[in-house]
Amino acid sequence: MPSSAASLALWTGSWLGGVASPDDVIDAVCARAPMNLVVAGDVATAERFSLPWPTPRDLGVTELLRVVREVATSAGPNAVVRLVLPAPGDVRGLPVRSEFSTAAVLSGDGMLVGAPGDTGIGIVPTVEGPDVLRWSVFTTAVPHLVPDASLREIEYSMRETVREAALTLTRQQTVGTAAASVDARAVIDAHIEEANRHAYPPMDERITRILDTADRVAAILAVAEKNSPAQGTTGSVALAREEVLRPLHAAVRSARLVAIGTAIDEALGRR
Repeated sequence: MPSSAASLALWTGSWLGGVASPDDVIDAVCARAPMNLVVAGDVATAERFSLPWPTPRDLGVTELLRVVREVATSAGPNAVVRLVLPAPGDVRGLPVRSEFSTAAVLSGDGMLVGAPGDTGIGIVPTVEGPDVLRWSVFTTAVPHLVPDASLREIEYSMRETVREAALTLTRQQTVGTAAASVDARAVIDAHIEEANRHAYPPMDERITRILDTADRVAAILAVAEKNSPAQGTTGSVALAREEVLRPLHAAVRSARLVAIGTAIDEALGRR
């Protein structure tokens, strides 16, 4: 599971679709952080949903689910749950000029709930400390989804991305690294083990396979970023390395967005 918002979005979609229980959602989110603070993003949102503002309170995941249920019920059969994983230069899925978008870009993580083309909510997690997450709730527009690649296309793309990521890491190790003593395989295995601690709800095996592959690529990229060449401390070399890794990170985000989006839509009976 790639992120806190991914856990909340995927399990919330399963809950709203009748595949999982509220307790399942709570367990999945609390596996990341036992303490979950909740705060509204502004006064209007606080008043609309009876949420604290501006100081977060330890209300737990149950309070988030109350708000999600209210918004989803209001949106009716058109309600969607959508994960966003923005990064510099990649703001797909975000509403324009909104406080939610600004917060989501800073976090790199967020989810939307509501009817596309209408007003819904955006939720952004922020790490507050060891075992503590803050969930900020914003009133925001829910954009229409721009069609993305199919699962078949993403699965093929991720096989290529695995090879490209592994080749990138091999080249770095061949050149020599500032952290040559690091056991790359052990670090990759540790990243994957951490990812595997967070369970998925029942869903298609192809989706699980794509997400597992994305986790492996992300682990390889994490090692590649840490094992930078000793002579690569100059700005030009760092920029060149970033140029190589950027499309691989983008491929991982695309795979996760398509896979999780498909799983949520299937749970909600949209596919």
